[in-house]
Amino acid sequence: MTVSQAATTNTPSSVDLLPIAQRTRAAAQALAPLPTTIKNQAIAAIADALAAQTEEILAANAADCEAAIADQIAKPLYNRLKLDAVKLAGAIAGVRDVAQLPDPVGVVQVHTELDAGLELQRISAPLGVLGVIFESRPDAVMQISSLAVKSGNGVILKGGKEAVRSCQALVTAIRAGLEAAGVNPDAVQLLTTREETRAMLALEGYLDLIIPRGSNSFVRFVQDNTRIPVLGHADGICHLYVDRAADFDKAIQIAIDAKVGYPSACNAIETLLVHTAIAAEFLPQLATALQQHGVELRGDALTQSILPDVTPATEADWATEYSDLILAIKGVDALSAAIAHINTFGSRHTDAIVTEDLEAAATFRNQVNAAGVYHNCSTRFADGFRYGFGAEVGISTQTMPPRGPVGLEGLVTYKYHLVGNGHIVATYSGEAAQPFSHKNRLS
Repeated sequence: MTVSQAATTNTPSSVDLLPIAQRTRAAAQALAPLPTTIKNQAIAAIADALAAQTEEILAANAADCEAAIADQIAKPLYNRLKLDAVKLAGAIAGVRDVAQLPDPVGVVQVHTELDAGLELQRISAPLGVLGVIFESRPDAVMQISSLAVKSGNGVILKGGKEAVRSCQALVTAIRAGLEAAGVNPDAVQLLTTREETRAMLALEGYLDLIIPRGSNSFVRFVQDNTRIPVLGHADGICHLYVDRAADFDKAIQIAIDAKVGYPSACNAIETLLVHTAIAAEFLPQLATALQQHGVELRGDALTQSILPDVTPATEADWATEYSDLILAIKGVDALSAAIAHINTFGSRHTDAIVTEDLEAAATFRNQVNAAGVYHNCSTRFADGFRYGFGAEVGISTQTMPPRGPVGLEGLVTYKYHLVGNGHIVATYSGEAAQPFSHKNRLS
């Protein structure tokens, strides 16, 4: 069975993905040792192929969007699915940017002389094969494929049914680019059926990392149904806290950007906390600005007393990722109360404070448990491209690294290389043990 057949055939739940996984691993093993120049040429060739096939890609995406509308797809998913000429051009530019990033493979992180002639090095190395499952995000195909090539990894992509035509067009171009550059195109594979998703999650020993990108229920499903390590976040419940020492103009501008700019993004705010000392003066100004952009406001008792027309907020609102033009507002009587609320209801993604009090800002950044803690700026900056990573494979809200927007550094591991000349452990044991020198060779 060819790769394209595997991607389009409605196979039973017992679908066998081992042939595809084996080909991907073989291609990844050939990709891993390639010099930086060759990998960069392959990435450039991918970008060229995507640009050359722009018309076909946009036509495929238009067909996906038309079918999605007919299926009454949720608005946030539709926004993520749509790929217009501007968005595609930006994504292709992002692919080219990856070629400009430092190569994360082969970096000597530790170099220690254990003894004369016995040298230890810790050297970065590719993970192997990535499995990436996503909903409604065809741009993720380009981001992740280019990062996989740069980091020397193979990748098996599994897109949602709503983006199947878009993904097929994109992967066709990417594989053509790899082939033109003399790199085995089997390093990038595409799956599309639901049965293949379950089969992919069972590829322990063949996949080294699963990266899910989609709704919280979708990510939780992946986390609960595989023994392969998972990098991802299930929720994007981000907060903006407007402190009593906030500049109102800054706060309103930041709130609009963080809620209105792209409400379906995981880095958009879902809850705004405001200090009770300024609520009566600040909230009417904020409400006027947000409602001009069609934002529905939901508020606690204090907010309702100041803004009688807002929808009453329930306890569930504080733990809800709307992914839409809806914002929950709550009053808090102290910085500590804001931090406690965020640490209780937040998803450890990104949270921000607006204040001119530098001490309060430092306390917020130090005590809020999130991958991103911001002062006087929008939560929408939580993005691999904006961080200078070139692109991102996903955002991780786990405490252990990698954390936050994950770029190339999250796609490599390391190996310990030890080179000696007949050295044995017995020399360094017992009463006459020879001591280790442990000299740092990197400094």
